[in-house]
Amino acid sequence: MARKKKNKPPINVSLEELSGSLKPGQRLLGLDLGTKTIGLALSDGSLMIATPLETIHRKKFTQDAEQMLAIIEANNVAGLLMGMPYNMDGTEGPRAQATRDFVHSFKEKCPLPVAFWDERLSTVAVTRTLLDADTSRSRRGEVVDKMAASYILQGALDRIKRGFDSPEEQSGTEEEDEQAN
Repeated sequence: MARKKKNKPPINVSLEELSGSLKPGQRLLGLDLGTKTIGLALSDGSLMIATPLETIHRKKFTQDAEQMLAIIEANNVAGLLMGMPYNMDGTEGPRAQATRDFVHSFKEKCPLPVAFWDERLSTVAVTRTLLDADTSRSRRGEVVDKMAASYILQGALDRIKRGFDSPEEQSGTEEEDEQAN
């Protein structure tokens, strides 16, 4: 007999809701979740610039969450922007589900609002930039995850700057917006 899938409540808010919930000076933390690392980037208080912060080498969820909570507390973070690894055709695969599961678990420890942002090709774009800058292979390995998180966060910050009056995508993909409702 097949197991019934649990209906979990939506864990994300739209980018518009996330940005609207912030008080002046509060920051967003961008995350690029991988199987071995979590790249982190931090916005400035005016939500204009994303800066690569650090890379967490994943161990156990509780240890990873504790590191992230310390960073959140130390940096006046009031919201999270999670890169969502959609397939190239816009569908969700196993990595997207793992990202949602991570966020569900993290929300139990940290009640901050979370918005998802389409991260397709972010690592590719960052790697190309690092190659163009003639960065060594070992150095690329050290910085690519936090740079990808910064790339993802900057895309969302640019969207916030443009405003939300146009029908342009707000949180990554239309499919995700439908799933959130």
